[in-house]
Amino acid sequence: MSDTTVNNDVSGGDTVSARELGGAARWIARLATVALIVLSINQAFNISSRMGYTLIEQQYLYTVLFLTIPVAFLLFPMRASQAKRGPTIIDWVLAGLSAACFIFFIYYAYSIIRYGWEMMPPFNTVIVGAVLWVLVIEAARRAGGLVLAVIVLFFSAYPLFADKLPGPISAFASPFEYVAAYHAMSLESMMGIPLRAFANLVFGFILFGVALEHTGAGRFFINLAFALLGHVRGGPAKVAIMSSGLMGSLSGSVVTNVLTTGVMTIPAMKRSGMKGVTAAAIETCASTGGVLMPPVMGAAAFVMASFLQVSYSTIALAAAIPALLYFFGLFIQIDARAARDGLKGLPEAELPDLKQTLKEGWHHSFAIVLLVFMLLVMRQESLAPYYATAILLIINQIVSKDGRWGRKEVLAFIDGSAQLFSNLAAILAGVGMIVGGLSMTGLAGTLVNDLLFIAGGNPYVLLIMGAVTSLVLGVGMPSTACYIFLAIMLAPALIQAGLEPIAVHLFIFYWGMLSYITPPLALGAFAAASVAKTPPMQTGYESMKIGSVIYFIPFFFVLDPGLVLVGHWQNIVFSSALAVFGVFIFAGAIQGYLAGIGPLFTRTPAGLLLRVPILVGAVLIALPGEAIPGVSDVELLIAGLALIAPILTAAFILNRRTAVAAA
Repeated sequence: MSDTTVNNDVSGGDTVSARELGGAARWIARLATVALIVLSINQAFNISSRMGYTLIEQQYLYTVLFLTIPVAFLLFPMRASQAKRGPTIIDWVLAGLSAACFIFFIYYAYSIIRYGWEMMPPFNTVIVGAVLWVLVIEAARRAGGLVLAVIVLFFSAYPLFADKLPGPISAFASPFEYVAAYHAMSLESMMGIPLRAFANLVFGFILFGVALEHTGAGRFFINLAFALLGHVRGGPAKVAIMSSGLMGSLSGSVVTNVLTTGVMTIPAMKRSGMKGVTAAAIETCASTGGVLMPPVMGAAAFVMASFLQVSYSTIALAAAIPALLYFFGLFIQIDARAARDGLKGLPEAELPDLKQTLKEGWHHSFAIVLLVFMLLVMRQESLAPYYATAILLIINQIVSKDGRWGRKEVLAFIDGSAQLFSNLAAILAGVGMIVGGLSMTGLAGTLVNDLLFIAGGNPYVLLIMGAVTSLVLGVGMPSTACYIFLAIMLAPALIQAGLEPIAVHLFIFYWGMLSYITPPLALGAFAAASVAKTPPMQTGYESMKIGSVIYFIPFFFVLDPGLVLVGHWQNIVFSSALAVFGVFIFAGAIQGYLAGIGPLFTRTPAGLLLRVPILVGAVLIALPGEAIPGVSDVELLIAGLALIAPILTAAFILNRRTAVAAA
């Protein structure tokens, strides 16, 4: 992370080129980051209260922005062409101006609360608030892209002209003074749920992820995966799934994960006989799934916990079965493709030794186990990553021979943290103003009724609307920003239509993530294509094929809450078993090979047409009975088996005859 590329997918989104700072700018960023780490530790453990001083919430949030937004102006250039040059005069001016604005509000934080200035602002706070409004939009543009900035600009300014818009999107307008003050001083806008989730929860997990990366966790996970799976058929591809899934679930970053683990897994897959496009697509799908996999996931999961007012561990547990289903589908597809194409594993002489790998990297596993224990058992979401990071660093310095930190490693850790913190803070402060604009006018509440009216109260129509909107917005916005936007605009309508709240929010999160494997943008696929040196669009389409099961899984769990661990355990077990069986059949049919059956008519011209009923039957098996009114899970199972059984039987008989003839 200390190089010139930052991926917003810890925040989840576009790839943004960041400068490699030098001189005074680099040390300003480093000092700000160290101060931010100390501030967050103080806030998490409430250390200053023991010395008779406590930061109020507004002071803490303003200080977080003071230590991140100016750094964002130094790190992220105004234009992409400036990425290889140091900060310009304009960058320094914007950084200094934003720092001055935040110092002003830190100083007056008590007065803001005491006198309610967000409702009745003095003139000087309106001026400073208006300047800060513009600066945060510009910081969000640099960190998250032009599309995000345009959306933030429109919705943050929406209260100024809401009365002039037609019908459903019309609302009461507010004067400029009130809007500027509300954005700058209210806890419902710039300092709203997105930023509070970052400052109180996400921060520690980002720190843990950066510490893992800089202590060699990526190398350990890859070596462990190679030692366990490298020798089996399609071994390098299965290694990519395991290592990228493990690392992605801890870093919360798709593109960064592709660029770190992919440089090892993609060449290994190509060396085993796999086409470059396929190797890049597998790495893309595995890295995308990593962000959906607990324990850490992406920043959107922490914001989700704040929206739903539940603990993060509740979100992590709910996300477990859908994520496992996705990785199971990937694994089956890879195994089927390897069997179909006769791909072997790597020679054992080329693989790392399992015992040696565990001996060198066991401390990474210990830190992860501690993190999971504190999250799920002790329910210490805000403290868990700090303890896990401290234990990881202490053990690393004691045990590791090659990975011990010196001055260079410490500075690289601080530089990597600076980029991620400033990137995410800029995006979430901007997205918060979208929330502020909607809460100021009350549009979000009326829009729920309008959406229900458009859909005729039909949850299926709303789900399709949500899936398409999430996918489209995910193309141009960071996925965290996309999730927050739709959590405000669409999720309440889906919940009011009778769907489970956690399942609804995960549904939106999943579909926002799909832009990483879905052309025309397919950021993850394009990053993998740059490593594999393959055509980007072709890699994107192959990623869609290999990750195809992910387009169905969100519908499975949003229609059957048992898959997000809601309901009786019998229903959870039964629903999960049907989903696993359906995904197994579906993944095999996509690749034209099913374990126990063999090739599925891959040698006949009509093979693809013959596999279509198998795919339909697999979806029916995994689909919950709630999806079709009046139809039970058992009836869907019977219908699915009726479709696939004759074709699979014919394939089995054909394969047996072919084998006998060959013998």
